[in-house]
Parts: sequence; structure tokens; C-alpha cells
Amino acid sequence: MLSLRAFLPHPNSEKIVRGLLKTSASAKMKEVTIYGTHWCCDCRRAKNFLRERGVKVREINIDDKPEAEEIVLRVNNGRRKVPTIEIEGRYFSCSPFDPHRLSSELNIPLNK
Repeated sequence: MLSLRAFLPHPNSEKIVRGLLKTSASAKMKEVTIYGTHWCCDCRRAKNFLRERGVKVREINIDDKPEAEEIVLRVNNGRRKVPTIEIEGRYFSCSPFDPHRLSSELNIPLNK
């Protein structure tokens, strides 16, 4: 990757610009829907991971909504895997919670 230091006079400029680029990338991202349950620790970890990176999260509890549970079962080949995450019509499971996979799937930074 090209170093920004050569073009930016202030010693912290590179860090500031990279932060702005990350912020603009997550600002363009559509809302992420997490299908989960209240008792699921992987669901809580995924929600916290996303929120810490400025991603808008919509939560759907599949214990309360049978139609949401049907979606989870359908997209996971009959398995009730939570959290199941949907973005722009694409579904994937993050069970067990894997920050590397979540970061990669959503193209967001692994570290905040």
C-alpha cells in the first residue's frame, strides 16, 4: 500500500486519513440485520463487534418471530444457527462468533 506520509505534513495525518477512510466505508454500508436470540453469547459478541465499528445493526429475535426462525432455517440448510447475518439480501452464519470472518464478509476493519 502506498504510504500517505510523503504527502501529508502532520505526523498524525496518516492516522487521521485512514480513520476517515474507515468511517466513510462503514457509513456507506447498509444496515446489517442479525437474526439471533437473547440468550446467545455469539449474538451479543457479533452485535458489539459491529456497533464498535459504527455499523448500524437491526436485531431480530427468532424466539419471538417464527417467520424469522424460518428464514434462519432456510438459509442455513435446516440448521438453527445464530447469529445469522443478512446484508443486502446476502445471508451468512457467524456461529461460532469469528471476528475475522465477520470483518472479511462485511469489509470492515478487524481492529477498531
